[in-house]
Amino acid sequence: MRVEIWSDIACPWCYVGKARFEKALEAFPHRDQVEVVHRSFELDPGRAKGDIQPVITMLTKKYGMSAAQARAGEENLGAQAAAEGLDYRTEGRDHGNTFDMHRLLHLAKEQGRQDELIQILYRANFAEERSVFSEGDERLVELAVEAGLDADDVRKVLAAPDAYADDVRVDEREAAQLGANGVPFFVLDRKFGVSGAQPAEVFERALTQAWGERSPLRIVDQGDAEACGPDGCAVPQH
Repeated sequence: MRVEIWSDIACPWCYVGKARFEKALEAFPHRDQVEVVHRSFELDPGRAKGDIQPVITMLTKKYGMSAAQARAGEENLGAQAAAEGLDYRTEGRDHGNTFDMHRLLHLAKEQGRQDELIQILYRANFAEERSVFSEGDERLVELAVEAGLDADDVRKVLAAPDAYADDVRVDEREAAQLGANGVPFFVLDRKFGVSGAQPAEVFERALTQAWGERSPLRIVDQGDAEACGPDGCAVPQH
């Protein structure tokens, strides 16, 4: 069975949702027969590469909330990440364009290192003090090498803006065709879709259903799970 996950490195609910999905996958009896593929979805595709700003500033501008409300939302996200065993910096993070990271994820996919790279990028963006946006291409080279990629290959991709650009755009068009207007968005064997950072139990149920049934894609238990959309990430106020 194939599970495709549309996500963005700038999306905190994608970071949390990946951990919840992996918890469900670990308990799935057929987990060794499940292929996981990460697909591209940019939350802020119009942002220039050099347009970097603090996360709190971005949240106040996009949602019209106060800085105090934005900080409270980040604290809530940090608590939910911690519940999944994830580190999460609630202060001092920045926000920027993720297109180059998506291009590198397609390079990593060709070399069988995609899951390693996306997890390292999530960790770097949400848990580490160093920025994945403001330190330039060499920061991405360093992280990609940690994931097992060759530094020269990574530099060649970063130096060629068109490299893997079509792959990113194809992913994004396909997400729109499938009805995904936010991430994370999980598509299981093109039978079921799960939208948002659902609890592990929802993913377990979807895996079981997708394994045993043949039907058109339908959204499973979408509910009110938190997700990120083109205008940014919903900030919980509780």
